[in-house]
Amino acid sequence: MARANTYLAPLSLLFLAGSLAMLFFVILSAVTTTSPLQETYFLSANTDGITGARSVTQWAYFYICGENNQDCSKATPAPPLGWAWSGNPENAPSELIGEHGGDTTSEYFFYMWRFGWVFYLIALVFSILAFFSGFVACCGRLGSAIAGLMALVALFFHTIAVSLMTAVFVRMRNIFIANGREASLGRYAFGFSWGSWTALLIATILFCIGIRGSKEGTYGSGSGSGGRRWGRQRSVRSRRSYDMNGRRVKEDYA
Repeated sequence: MARANTYLAPLSLLFLAGSLAMLFFVILSAVTTTSPLQETYFLSANTDGITGARSVTQWAYFYICGENNQDCSKATPAPPLGWAWSGNPENAPSELIGEHGGDTTSEYFFYMWRFGWVFYLIALVFSILAFFSGFVACCGRLGSAIAGLMALVALFFHTIAVSLMTAVFVRMRNIFIANGREASLGRYAFGFSWGSWTALLIATILFCIGIRGSKEGTYGSGSGSGGRRWGRQRSVRSRRSYDMNGRRVKEDYA
């Protein structure tokens, strides 16, 4: 019987590679004007008339940009969402404005997105560790256990990251719409984020199955070691019954 890891580990690596690729698309959004990075943003909203804002603002991972991810701000780690406009702006939705980020961002949006931003990076680090550990999973159960643990930790932080991202930008979109402004979620950023999470979940499950699958193959019937062990026991009992001549049939069926 073929060991489970001979096909489960490569399949896990394939899903993990897909998860990493989509996660990189989200993190590198707006870095260049080439597709799909040009179309990858979390939220696009009409900010015309807000003090210091563009007519259309799109929020990416490192940048706050104009339409089509152009006219972007300087790349900044965890940029406050209110940096799309000036401090204490006029005509901005009051729910978004607060004393954080230079009087541009409310406490809720400032901290929710800052933590979500960080968890994306932590998920990326553990996903990379899980990917390289996945090559060891091809060798046996211990490798699958290590890769599965790394993938599980990555999945934990990835879940928090996409949950916070979804909560922040869905609520932000609803606030813009409630204030009579057009706003829409970025289908690429949301698709890549949740697609990456799904692929990581599948990879984690496959790594865990690989741990159990290898163990079960050891005790299979027929050519497995378990089958050989039972075969030796039957041969010993047969020799004993042969030595007892006429009582052989009775011993075999006792």
